[in-house]
Amino acid sequence: MKAYRYVSQGEPLRLTEVPDPVAEPGWVVVDVEAAGLCHSDVHVLDGTIKPSRRPPFTLGHEVAGVVSAVGDGVREVAVGDRVAVAIIAHPQVLAHYAPGIGIDGGYAERLTAHASTLVPVPDEVSTVHAAVATDSVVTAYHAVRTEAGARPGDVIAVVGLGGLGLNGVRSAVLAGATVYGVDINPATFSAAHSAGAKACFTEVGALAELRPDAVVDFVGVGSTTSDAIDVVRRRGRVVLVGLGSTTTSFTGGNLVRKSVQLCGSYGASKEELHQVLGFIGEERIRPVVEEIAFGELNEGLERIARGEVRGRLVARPGR
Repeated sequence: MKAYRYVSQGEPLRLTEVPDPVAEPGWVVVDVEAAGLCHSDVHVLDGTIKPSRRPPFTLGHEVAGVVSAVGDGVREVAVGDRVAVAIIAHPQVLAHYAPGIGIDGGYAERLTAHASTLVPVPDEVSTVHAAVATDSVVTAYHAVRTEAGARPGDVIAVVGLGGLGLNGVRSAVLAGATVYGVDINPATFSAAHSAGAKACFTEVGALAELRPDAVVDFVGVGSTTSDAIDVVRRRGRVVLVGLGSTTTSFTGGNLVRKSVQLCGSYGASKEELHQVLGFIGEERIRPVVEEIAFGELNEGLERIARGEVRGRLVARPGR
């Protein structure tokens, strides 16, 4: 089968023929129908994120498809089932089961997945939307609903209106919050308004008079997090999701004087993925996606690196 393999930092993924995967006991083979392209894979390629595995290996952690083989002892799913592969990070991180992180991922025609990570895809949810739900949607959902604690009446600010940020806006709106967006590119504002944002700004500092209850930073370039601490209300929350920079700095005065809660947010739980797929099925969340051919995967990652993508790119290995 064909797979895009990470070989070395600074090089594009290499399209290679690799052996077909086998379903060992407790595992299944999934024919990949959709794989979302994530900015974190760009960070692996450019060296911002150091992979935990030794190359070569297959990237791609946003995966959905159809079960084509099951190993001994698997009772949760059967051949022919449509499934999404959950990246389980709560209540504990199970990175060793995560596609594209602990095991070979979805930039391939097929992969193996541990049966415990599989979530059924409702009939009313497309495979493309199910794939991006596994990270782009559910990571934003967890950051806003669980870490930021968004609830009715809250003022929530979302910094960065790309793939995750737009889903963060929608997640906060569904929680009953009033939502404001921030992005240096005004071209993102229309999609944010469509997702439910009340207003959008090009600078975090513009939020100061609004005194948000929480600021969720999907950019993470250092200054965004520092500015978020300055504008959030006293005893407010700043949630860092984005990894735009390997380091960040801020003045401790506002953090201490305002008793600001600063935390990171990584991934989500399997149950949260169930919830998100339900919202997508009800059309209460509508992921913004663009499908590309499997052969255009490296070009897609380059577009993400250049900041040219709105929403999420999704490759279709079977096409």
